[in-house]
Amino acid sequence: MSELLTCQNLSKRFGSKYALSDVSLTLGRGQIIGLLGPNGSGKTTLIKLINGLLVPTEGWLTVNGLTPGVETKRQIAYLPERTYLNRWMKVRDILKFFSTFYDNFNTGRALQMLDDLGIDPQESLKTMSKGTKEKVQLILVMSRDVELYILDEPIGGVDPAARDYILRTILSNYNPNSSILLSTHLIADIENVLDDVIFLQDGQISLHATVDEIRAREGKSVDELFREVFRC
Repeated sequence: MSELLTCQNLSKRFGSKYALSDVSLTLGRGQIIGLLGPNGSGKTTLIKLINGLLVPTEGWLTVNGLTPGVETKRQIAYLPERTYLNRWMKVRDILKFFSTFYDNFNTGRALQMLDDLGIDPQESLKTMSKGTKEKVQLILVMSRDVELYILDEPIGGVDPAARDYILRTILSNYNPNSSILLSTHLIADIENVLDDVIFLQDGQISLHATVDEIRAREGKSVDELFREVFRC
């Protein structure tokens, strides 16, 4: 199966308001896709539906042909926007927990990335800055061998000096049969690593194209087009 993710007429309603409306989408393998849109556009709702954290009101979606659930959780590594780790834990304890919980977790890869970023595995989260915690979370996600990585604002809280390393980490730690769905507001910082982009607006897809198509057709960067469309 070439399609990794398929959505068909996917909608999610909260009360009388649709957060996502009639979204049809197919994502292939070996791609880095930017999921872009202003606050309230439906990005987080779509991400939670893919992860099985929400159930569609209408329509359906599949990951590797499977409805989101227990089986797809093994195939998806998800980096949420907010910190989810317990403050009292040391990094070494978190690595042990992840290696026990996920049979596709690569401890050696995680230790190498920690070393590259100068993070001591003996250090506890409560002593870390917000940016360092976010680096640890990204390392945990990228140390799993999965089909789909979903990263929600992976570089939003880190210093600019670390962004290049983090982007290189993302590029070098997933295999060609996997894809990355990356949501961020820092479009200019990540545009060069993207293959495709999806613009979400008011819960609907307003654009789905390759970066090369956008540059050729519009004569401008993704960041420039985004600012024009959403008047940023």
